[in-house]
Amino acid sequence: MSLSPNKNVFITCAVTGSGSSQDRSELVPRSPKQIADSAIDAARAGAAVVHCHVRDPDTGVPSRKLEYYREVTDRIRESEVDVVLNLTAGMGGDLVFGAGESPLPPNATATDLVGPTERVAHIAECLPEICTLDCGTMNFAEADYVATNTPGMLRSMGSQMTKLGVRAEIEAFDTGHLWFARQLVEEGVLEDPALVQLCMGVPWGAPDDLNTFMAMVNNVPESWTFSAFSISRNQMPFVAASVLAGGHVRVGLEDNIWLDKGVLATNAQLVERASTIITNMGSTIMGPQQVRDLLNLKKRAPGSAA
Repeated sequence: MSLSPNKNVFITCAVTGSGSSQDRSELVPRSPKQIADSAIDAARAGAAVVHCHVRDPDTGVPSRKLEYYREVTDRIRESEVDVVLNLTAGMGGDLVFGAGESPLPPNATATDLVGPTERVAHIAECLPEICTLDCGTMNFAEADYVATNTPGMLRSMGSQMTKLGVRAEIEAFDTGHLWFARQLVEEGVLEDPALVQLCMGVPWGAPDDLNTFMAMVNNVPESWTFSAFSISRNQMPFVAASVLAGGHVRVGLEDNIWLDKGVLATNAQLVERASTIITNMGSTIMGPQQVRDLLNLKKRAPGSAA
């Protein structure tokens, strides 16, 4: 496949994520105020979209509390900085089996497995312009942990997102996730053309070698919009790779906490570096209103709620 570089690129900043990165960098935002402030700084640096999780302000542990999402949403919308808001809907699918030869019953302390409606309750409450839909069950790095996203769950969550008027961003960690995403579009669960995030290098999904990446790209329907990222040291190389393949880019502390070897990053610094790569490749950086026009998004006013 010949490359077709994208000449108009939008940057998504994944602000904080749901991993344990708060224990490895004091620059990972925890409180709703810190998360919103970091998102606003990333937008000032050139991010058109900010992708937000929330955390317990004291411990930094990932959370699903509606009040945290509400505060992050309100702070971003009430700021003078325009940016497209993208909230995760990946929480609430955590299934941790018992260890070794005793998988049942599951680990009740570590498991956070709830129904589709509860998983999108904050989406209905905050009405972001975009929210994520992890399009498949997946093994991550932990021994007994499964990120649970069954076809039934995804159909229900996707239908609710569509009815709310919130654009689903399909999170694809492997080619099978793209296969099922096409099925959701064929069934009318998700709107066509769809928005896809290609998630590379996350154990144990699609590895971030370029052959696998192009296989993922080639499984995205031509009419769809895709973005891509990789984690850790390959975050910035995949900025270039995605632009070269015709896509958009994602950076941020969810995926990588380092600016250089031994130098911890802020979200704004990662966005600035991605912007430099993109412009040095001869492409332009899209603003938030351009992204809304591209994806047919509805901007919400401050205080918007269902």
